[in-house]
Parts: sequence; structure tokens; C-alpha cells
Amino acid sequence: NPLRQYKDQSGSAKFMMALQFLFPIFEWGRCYNLRKFKGDLIAGLTIASLCIPQDIGYSKLANLDAQYGLYSSFVPPLIYAAMGSSKDIAIGPVAVVSLLIGSLLQNEVDPVKNKEEYLRLAFTATFFAGITQAALGFLRLGFLIEFLSHAAIVGFMGGAAITIALQQLKYVLGIKSFTKKTDIISVMR
Repeated sequence: NPLRQYKDQSGSAKFMMALQFLFPIFEWGRCYNLRKFKGDLIAGLTIASLCIPQDIGYSKLANLDAQYGLYSSFVPPLIYAAMGSSKDIAIGPVAVVSLLIGSLLQNEVDPVKNKEEYLRLAFTATFFAGITQAALGFLRLGFLIEFLSHAAIVGFMGGAAITIALQQLKYVLGIKSFTKKTDIISVMR
């Protein structure tokens, strides 16, 4: 029974326990000290040296300006620090999502000709993705990922890697008018 810890508790204790359940920072923040901060600072600088250039590249996959990649490299980890509880998880954009959002939006709006509309659609899509992720987090539905088979995940990541590599051909070969489609046949043609 996941609610057994709330039994026989006062109203204020129940409130604090619920707050700690939703925001784990209230639980581990009490025992945070300078020694842990030093380790977190070193880890943060190490990860930032990798993530910042990587996230700028991800913004290019989504046909967005570099500053949006920078926003995505530091805002999600700050939010996760208050709401998450895993010390081993990496938070931020990934190549697959960047490529998917870029190809989805390119089908609707040309990012060069109508940049404002493209940005509006990108912000709307990411807002609703964030709302969905927040709802899944508050409802503690992360266990659903256990139902995905290893073969499905490996196949998806392999296909995504091929698609990302093919999309980079336009930069390698210097092609100005490249297809907006992401399937292999259209890219190779």
C-alpha cells in the first residue's frame, strides 16, 4: 500500500510528506552540504563542456537558432534538480527528438521563409510535450517504460542514427536545396 506511510500522521506531516513526494529536493536538500556542492560543481562543469556544444548542434537539427539549444542545455536540469530524484540521469534534448521536431515542422512551415511561424509552432510543440512529461511525472507513470522491449528500443535508436546521419549530408556535401523528408529513399534521391 503506497499510502501506508501517511496513516496516523498529522495534517502538517502529511502535507510535508506529499510535498517531498512531488518535489524530492525537500527531502535531500536538508542534508546537502559544501562537500556535495563541490562534487556537483565539478560534475556540472564536466557535463556542461559536453552538453553545451551538443545542444547547439541539436538546435541545428531542429532548424532552430543556437540560443534555443543553449536554453535547453541549462533549463531542464535546473527544473529536474527540484523535481527529480535520480543522480545518474542526463536531462536535456536528444538528437532523435530534435530531428523529429525539425522534420515535423518543416512539413508545415518553411523555417527560412516564415521563421516566426516556425518558432511559434516549435514553442507550442515543446510546451505541450513539457505538459505531458510533467503530468507523467506527477502521476509517477515512469514505470510504463518497462513495457518497451529492448529490441524495439534498439531498432528505434538504430533507425534514428541512420536518419540523423543522412540529414547531415546536406552540410557535408554543401547542398543548398535539400529534401524536407526524412526517409532514406527521399534523402538518397
